[in-house]
Amino acid sequence: MIFHNPAGAPELACDQCGCRWFDRISGACYECGTSVPAAAVAEFERALEAFAATRAAVRQHTAHD
Repeated sequence: MIFHNPAGAPELACDQCGCRWFDRISGACYECGTSVPAAAVAEFERALEAFAATRAAVRQHTAHD
């Protein structure tokens, strides 16, 4: 599950319990132990790339003003 924090950045949350804390070594949720599916990680990485591109466009636009 992906949601956006108040700054607009995407955050990955556990599909089972909604927790946002993951053990990056084991690839599982700290709260319930559910493994993070590779598809969820890929979706999150795409969301991060889109967010970074949006931020870069805003910085570039404001630098020219």
